[in-house]
Amino acid sequence: MTHGDLDQVDIEILKLLQHDASFTNKEIALKLHKSIATIHERIRRLKEQGYIKRIVAILDRKKINRNLIAFSHVLLKEHTASTLINFETEVSKFSEVMECLQMTGAHDFILRIATQDMDAYHEFLRNKLATLPNITTVQSYFVLSEPKSETAYPL
Repeated sequence: MTHGDLDQVDIEILKLLQHDASFTNKEIALKLHKSIATIHERIRRLKEQGYIKRIVAILDRKKINRNLIAFSHVLLKEHTASTLINFETEVSKFSEVMECLQMTGAHDFILRIATQDMDAYHEFLRNKLATLPNITTVQSYFVLSEPKSETAYPL
C-alpha cells in the first residue's frame, strides 16, 4: 500500500485524527512520542497538501431528526457533459442530499438523502428532485438498520 509522500508518523497522525479529530497537538505528540511543534507542523502540512480536507463533528442523525436515509439511484435521459454538470450542480444545492456519486452501471448517480421521515422524503422527491431536467427514473432504497457506519479509511 502506497501513501505518496507520507511517512509512518504522518500515517499515525491521520489514523488518530480520523477516529477523533478533537485530539490536541499535545495529546497526539504524547501518543506518538514527538514534540508538539513537530505534530503542529505535520498537521499543517497534511492540511496544506489536501490529505486533511476538513475537520468536522459527526452528529447523531436521529438526535437531529434525520431518521430516514434513502439511497436514490438516478438515471438521466442525456449524458452530455453539460447535462451531467447541470445535474451535479443543481442536486448539490439540496440540503437533504448528503452525497452525490456518479456511477458506472445501470444508473448515472446514487444520492444519499437524509430526511425526517417518509413524508419529508416524498416532499423532497416531488418538489425538488423531480423538478430537475433530464431525469428518466429515480429508484429509492431505504435504510432499515445501520450495523456499520465508518468514516475512517484504513491506512
